[in-house]
Amino acid sequence: MVRFQNRSDAGKRLAEALTDYRDQQQLIVLALPRGGVPVAVEVAAALRAPLDLLLVRKLGVPNHEELAMGAISSNHSLVLNREIIAQLRISEATVASTRAHEERELLRRDRVYRDDRAPPEIRERTVILIDDGIATGATMRVAISVLRAQAAAKIVVATPVVPSDVARPLQQEVDEFVYLIKPEPFYGVGFWYEDYMQVSDEDVIAALNKSWGSPAQALLQLRK
Repeated sequence: MVRFQNRSDAGKRLAEALTDYRDQQQLIVLALPRGGVPVAVEVAAALRAPLDLLLVRKLGVPNHEELAMGAISSNHSLVLNREIIAQLRISEATVASTRAHEERELLRRDRVYRDDRAPPEIRERTVILIDDGIATGATMRVAISVLRAQAAAKIVVATPVVPSDVARPLQQEVDEFVYLIKPEPFYGVGFWYEDYMQVSDEDVIAALNKSWGSPAQALLQLRK
């Protein structure tokens, strides 16, 4: 089965599957930082659509952070995977402390990435929501709930790779779900990339500055 060279390669391929949206009025491409940004940059450029961010954070299981027990957004939307929480006997106190930690990180990222720039207007717009891959779907479900609350006219989730057992229920939650591969066994998002290097704050800021047409800003002191 196909593997992607890197996130940029995946974004170019994903854009080919989304050509029907090119030059549409009221279209916006939203990336889930950080990994979704390099993918979304290519899609937004190919579709000639504005690019912005939707800030969400996975709530990772302690000592197994890649496993999501839930996710939150910057507007405090919350989705919990009660099955994982019960199966691993994760206490409510642990969930609360993890949530508090990730809310602080969301606030930091909002300052670093957006500075004083207002978030985009979503009402009555078609939104293509992009990540570099979907594993459990928890983070994406929070993002979808945020867009529903903001009265998006149409929500399209687009991703290079997703497991089949996650793809099926997600398709029921959005207007359109676009993916390139649905491998079984899944192994994890990173397995399907030749280069899956971590995306840094600097990478995200550079992509946004280029897309927004603004000069680079010295915001990285806020990383601590």
